[in-house]
Amino acid sequence: MNVIVANEKQNLLSNLDIDIIKSISGSYDTNEIIEMFKNFFYSRMILDVTALKDYSNVETYKKLKNGLDVEKIIFFLPEGSKICTSNFLAQLISIGIYNFTTNIEGIKYLLKKPNTYKDVEHIEKLGMASSENTVGNFSTNQPNQSNQPNQSSNQSIGRKNRIIGFRNVTEHAGATTLIYMLKKELAKELGEKVVGIEVNSRDFQVFNDKNLISTTQAELKNTIANQKNAQIILVDLNNDTDDAVCQEIIYLIEPSIIKLNKLIRKNKMIFSKIKGKRVMLNKSLLSNKDVNDFEYEAGFKVFYNMPPLDDRKQNAIINDFLSRIGLLNQPIGEKKDNSNKIFGLFRR
Repeated sequence: MNVIVANEKQNLLSNLDIDIIKSISGSYDTNEIIEMFKNFFYSRMILDVTALKDYSNVETYKKLKNGLDVEKIIFFLPEGSKICTSNFLAQLISIGIYNFTTNIEGIKYLLKKPNTYKDVEHIEKLGMASSENTVGNFSTNQPNQSNQPNQSSNQSIGRKNRIIGFRNVTEHAGATTLIYMLKKELAKELGEKVVGIEVNSRDFQVFNDKNLISTTQAELKNTIANQKNAQIILVDLNNDTDDAVCQEIIYLIEPSIIKLNKLIRKNKMIFSKIKGKRVMLNKSLLSNKDVNDFEYEAGFKVFYNMPPLDDRKQNAIINDFLSRIGLLNQPIGEKKDNSNKIFGLFRR
């Protein structure tokens, strides 16, 4: 049986179709919540964080963790608030709080499949990467940026030679075009410090861009080593089986019926092999509910759900994805719709 602690989200939570053993509403001190439930048996608690006095202070959550089992709590966050930032969420993750969402669908999902650290690790990394900038209400020292190119409100996160590989899991899942669009957007901030490399193919040649390079598997390491001024290198791995050259890999799946069926017929164990990795649905027409169903059947979580895009236009969702992987900071206070969020259960 479950417990609901509500305040501003009471109306939404009252329509949640789950078994409830106890429900309270109001604004409470953390110690009051602990006293009420420390000896109370329940399966899961859905906690509208606005029911916590001083809910925007991370110390409130530390105190709650010391008194209750936070693995049994789903934190229902007010969307668009100052706690819905990668910086604040990274602090929650650092103290062992992994289950949070801003919507009812997210609550339903987490009731069936709670997050582990692996599922939220990218948020913590993004929060740490953005800690040098002002995010929400957390201000830290900013480095001198006078020598950095094209600074604007979307500030790219400076990292020396960050190398990210993209691997098509289904056939023609779109790694080449995706890298082109990511590189084009990042170049607005970093200019020629962004490079794309494709392995064992020459598709990049059609883009007529000197910073989109074609190479062979044998020459890949040398090609990367030659990009001495590159801050970000995006690699289309194609059929190269050596992942060691990249610091991280994003696995692309086009979730059409024909592509998925072909994939399963070719390799029945493929989903177990990519479980726990960053899997991205690309050229995807799946709804939020469809993604949840896909995750349940496939047995892993989807890192990002990217719809089909027009590569001739600027696509706001590309910036959102770059923010998700820690390559771009979204402007502070930018209004985003429900399809473009910075972490798992806030996705499309």
